[in-house]
Amino acid sequence: MSELTITKKNEQEKLIVTASGRIDTSTSPQLDTEVKNSLDGITELILDFEKVSYISSSGLRILLSLHKVMDAKEGRLVIRKPTEMVLEVFDVTGFADVLNIEK
Repeated sequence: MSELTITKKNEQEKLIVTASGRIDTSTSPQLDTEVKNSLDGITELILDFEKVSYISSSGLRILLSLHKVMDAKEGRLVIRKPTEMVLEVFDVTGFADVLNIEK
């Protein structure tokens, strides 16, 4: 079974979510629920992926959904420090062209 650890830190209108582990079919609902339940009053969502070892298509769907949520509220989603593996998935799928990525 996959494991994902999520920590959240609020800084006024900014939410920093640090994920550690794998974002796949079994863990992506956890990420989706935890983040979406914390977005009231948030205009900047930062997902720190420095310790994410893997992301599947279900994880990509969550990112796309969060991107749309933040766009709708005229906010911003940033993926911070993705690992090489995750960055490669973003490149291959075209997500690198859609998402704001800070290396």
